[in-house]
Amino acid sequence: MRRVIILGSTGSIGTQALDVVAANPDRFRVVGLSAGRNADELAAQAERFGVVDTALGADDSELLVRSVEADVVLNGITGSVGLGPTLAALEVGATLALANKESLIVGGGLVKRAAAPGQIVPVDSEHSAIAQALRSGTRDEVRRLVLTASGGPFRGRSRESLRDVTPQQALAHPTWDMGLVVTTNSSTLVNKGLEVIEAHLLFDVPYDRIDVTVHPQSVIHSMVEFVDGSTIAQASPPDMRLPISLGLGWPDRVPDVGAPLDWTSAHTWTFEPLDDEAFPAVSLAKRVGLQGGTYPAVFNAANEQAVAAFHAGAIGYLDIVGTVERVVDAHVPSGELTRESLVETERWARTKADALIAARS
Repeated sequence: MRRVIILGSTGSIGTQALDVVAANPDRFRVVGLSAGRNADELAAQAERFGVVDTALGADDSELLVRSVEADVVLNGITGSVGLGPTLAALEVGATLALANKESLIVGGGLVKRAAAPGQIVPVDSEHSAIAQALRSGTRDEVRRLVLTASGGPFRGRSRESLRDVTPQQALAHPTWDMGLVVTTNSSTLVNKGLEVIEAHLLFDVPYDRIDVTVHPQSVIHSMVEFVDGSTIAQASPPDMRLPISLGLGWPDRVPDVGAPLDWTSAHTWTFEPLDDEAFPAVSLAKRVGLQGGTYPAVFNAANEQAVAAFHAGAIGYLDIVGTVERVVDAHVPSGELTRESLVETERWARTKADALIAARS
């Protein structure tokens, strides 16, 4: 029986994690829950699962992790505010089931130094797929990682045709049901850029050996190419409960958590190269990742401001990544990477992004 804390319990990842727990009461017991703002739903979840310890907001979530004993902490918080809870989970020795990719990307070396080997288990479907495929060989046998991308709602469109995209169109993802920021990031492919940085940090594979391929069916969740020419892929219907269950139970699998593929039916899976001209976010993210230090924090913070401005009608769709690139180019890092320097860097990046957005408006 694993004791589980779920951070971000009222969001998409959190509610699906609770589905997994409810279906497997012999494996998991929820001992803590946190949410960003939805106090009523949080209270209902706590009553349903018999949870005494709850928290609202990222700061209280960090305190919850530090005060409640758990075997696994699932961080499903959205955004870089999840960094504190991530570091807290690692410091208390819990397994960190990480859906909050931003905390690893922004925290970089801070998070890596705090984590024991194997303490972080990825929950993103792509990185979960890679973790599963990596069990097929040794570290020295890995040639490259291949992250798959659905291509989002605008796959195949030219850059010019994206100029008049509306917020409603950006939220119409063809495969996944996610929150506003993550869904928008998936349409711009900023999310895939963040995942490239995350893959580098999780698996210690250089950026020049991490590729992205567009796979609109979202059945192959990512692949690992080995030195003998073999490529091991993880395939399943698009259902986040599978990687969530692996995050909670790693390295063990949870039976019947999702429906398998139907091999009695015909399937057609396609793969296409990424259009870097229409979707430059992945190339920008690789550049940011190579620069390291506080650059990923700048990339993420500027994007969060730009996404909010886009949905508020202050800037156009193409201005999202354009704003991020201008903020990244203006960044001059200074000093050692600490939580304090990250806070200050993010504050600068948000202020710079807001100024650029205001000037454009």
